[in-house]
Amino acid sequence: MSDLIISVSGLRGVVGDSLTPEIAIRFVNAFCLELPPGPIVVTSDGRHTGPMVASAVQSALLAAGRDCLDGGVAATPTTGVLVRHHDAVGGIQISASHNPPEYNGLKLFDAKGRVIPSAAGQRVLDRFQSGQTPWKMFDQLGVASSIEDTTSAHLELVLAICDVERIRARQFRVLVDANHGSGSVLALPLLEALGCEVTMLGGTPDGLFAHPPEPTCENLSSVLSEVRNQSAAIGFCQDPDADRLAVIDELGRYVGEEFTLAMVADHVLRRTPGAIITNCSTSRMTQDLAEKYGVPFIRSMVGEANVVDKMIESEAVLGGEGNGGVIDPRVGLVRDSFVGMGYLLDAMAAREMPISALADELPQYAICKSKVTLPGERVAESFYKLENHFADAKGDRLDGLRLDWPDKWLLIRASNTEPIVRIIAEAPMAAEAKSLCNEAAALLS
Repeated sequence: MSDLIISVSGLRGVVGDSLTPEIAIRFVNAFCLELPPGPIVVTSDGRHTGPMVASAVQSALLAAGRDCLDGGVAATPTTGVLVRHHDAVGGIQISASHNPPEYNGLKLFDAKGRVIPSAAGQRVLDRFQSGQTPWKMFDQLGVASSIEDTTSAHLELVLAICDVERIRARQFRVLVDANHGSGSVLALPLLEALGCEVTMLGGTPDGLFAHPPEPTCENLSSVLSEVRNQSAAIGFCQDPDADRLAVIDELGRYVGEEFTLAMVADHVLRRTPGAIITNCSTSRMTQDLAEKYGVPFIRSMVGEANVVDKMIESEAVLGGEGNGGVIDPRVGLVRDSFVGMGYLLDAMAAREMPISALADELPQYAICKSKVTLPGERVAESFYKLENHFADAKGDRLDGLRLDWPDKWLLIRASNTEPIVRIIAEAPMAAEAKSLCNEAAALLS
């Protein structure tokens, strides 16, 4: 039996193995006990197992006495908007994000339309693990209804942050790879509203992925040439629930996910100074930009909920993660590929520059990632060993151990689900980043 991947923001598992209807029902019940009275929005990312999981989720909500607002197939950031727009007390997105097709999962939202904070998520997790599942009597059951229009509210919010007429005047030719996830549901109307000529790949949200769902360079090899073949000004590549955005430039070059947040931050900070938040595993490109524009830069622990906590605390103008997740509080407190699309087209139009030039003018770094097997009880002593070895670096224990030099950094974090330590390094040159990872791995072995 495969392991259930569970955290304070939700769970994921292999459908029919670690993720069963019973598991989903128990988890939803635990979530309901965390929320005040009121309706709950339910959406899914288009995977073929979504309808089955949605039926289990809806049954659990109704049996817990909750009204269910069914949004059908929708992107994760759209779910957050729908929660707020319909005055719901929470939301459940049925998605396994970038995991393979045999997976599905549940992501939990609070009344602010954000992934629930860690404290609330931990209470849900504790209830779920306790096995308590109180249900309502026959005369106290909830009622299910459908949300007829799931896109307009989100569309209007994204259009409001862009200079729509400026983008329309350019009539950009755009390729979107939704890869049969939920991204096409809003991407097409958004880009058409911005006057773009759109080529859509994988526009049917049925979960029949044309390539592995994580939008990495290796997985997008077939899409790179298609951007060139279509003479597109930019290629937008989403993960199945469309909270992440990777970019391909007009030359068919994979710009990637790390550059998405940095390019958006540069565009936003040119006109709206304010604090910028990223997690501690995100490229320092965004930190360099914050320093360039003289605005506060704050790091959070890894995890979308932690980024959002810091954004609220500091009234940030923008936040996000290096996996292509951009968070603009004016649209919602959720990673949002559509915000990324709007801002990048706006930047290209405003500065009359191709996306390749916008990427190339940023500070250039290379990231290397690796992992080593290490029992949990040895992690703390290993951190001291690493700090002593890299004595010329500035150490930080915010989330694992991060070691910083003026132009490079190293992060070592223990996994929450398996006895491994993940190692991430970034430096101006790929060889230097790889050397840092290898040196750390040798010390941990």
